[in-house]
Amino acid sequence: MKKLFVLISLATLTLGSCRETKTETKEVIREVEVEVEADEKEGILERTAKEVDKEVNEEIDKKIEDIGND
Repeated sequence: MKKLFVLISLATLTLGSCRETKTETKEVIREVEVEVEADEKEGILERTAKEVDKEVNEEIDKKIEDIGND
């Protein structure tokens, strides 16, 4: 009985470990053309600097108008 159990165990281990697992993977590469606006070509520092310049220029214009009204 023990011999039969050992024989079945060995057969199960050898047949079970010999199975070939097939895993297929596909690699798909797509080329996508993206249109970039002129503003997006600039970096974040340039865009931030433009916004700050715009705000400073508005404040300067207000001060000039206040001086002109006096």
